[in-house]
Amino acid sequence: MNEVAREFALLKKADGKVLYGEGPFTAQESCPQPGDGVAFYVNDFALSDAKPWKVPSSVRVLDRVPGCSGGLDVDWDDLSVGGFAQVFSEINQAIIKGEIDKSVPVATERGKISGGGVACILEKLNTKEKAFFPYAWVSGDSGFCGLTPEVLFNFRKGRLNTMALAGTAKADEQEVFAFDEKEIREHEFVAQTLVSKLSDIGMVTKRERSILDLGALVHFHTPIEVFLYGDKNIDDLIKRLHPTPALGPLPRTQQTMEDLIGWRERLGCPGYFGAPFGVYDEGEFHAVVTIRGVHWDGDDISVPSGCGVIEASRLVNEWRELGLKRAAVKRSFGI
Repeated sequence: MNEVAREFALLKKADGKVLYGEGPFTAQESCPQPGDGVAFYVNDFALSDAKPWKVPSSVRVLDRVPGCSGGLDVDWDDLSVGGFAQVFSEINQAIIKGEIDKSVPVATERGKISGGGVACILEKLNTKEKAFFPYAWVSGDSGFCGLTPEVLFNFRKGRLNTMALAGTAKADEQEVFAFDEKEIREHEFVAQTLVSKLSDIGMVTKRERSILDLGALVHFHTPIEVFLYGDKNIDDLIKRLHPTPALGPLPRTQQTMEDLIGWRERLGCPGYFGAPFGVYDEGEFHAVVTIRGVHWDGDDISVPSGCGVIEASRLVNEWRELGLKRAAVKRSFGI
């Protein structure tokens, strides 16, 4: 496979294998049953696709993602803090009123591709870093791809594994980061919310918090394992766990989700940023959260980044964190 197909999906599974499905795809409403083969789960952040399960025409395990060497030339637009500052203020007001404890606005940097092609981005998915999960969805001239460190969940034989991944700092600030009360509080918001979401469906084990080193950035990381009580529907598990507390509002209600989606739309966030993206393969389902990625439509390209806003958050610090995240993505993909 030397050329990039016009329609395909790929995802690195928990066992390290990169599963690749080529179109045309058949869309269906529900997860396949054991014995039905492979299906990718592709949906936007709002879960608006009624048929998110995409069954490929062919499937294979990749040794290497197809692409081309070199970088991608992009003419980037200036990103003003004004719109983000307004949303940040509205979130702060909601926190002060006691309507929410947290929400996650997204800033998106946009540009025009001026040299190279999407294949140059896809080639960068060939990473040897175990902490990253390459993912991609390409449909004609549009698509998205990324190297995410965040697993939504892995499900197999009654056992579910997920993680809390929240709190961010530059790698050279790791020593101070370990004692940062604001970042620890944000992370524990996420971890405890996950435990509460899962405790009624299984026996939950929350591991110790550690620091995950991703090169330029570090994050707090807490693995969570659940032995489920009885059979569970994968579609229901997705709706239970998406959005992760790291990317969603606390508390998560219909109103707070509508508010968050409204803020994301105002800030021009791509619909697939932070969405669940997974693959079902013979009884096992593995899904990641589509962060640390690039989105494109023709020559239009964008790199979004989100940050958790709580009572202790400050605009200048969050704006800096958003820039650090986008810079890490741009370095990873040579843009």
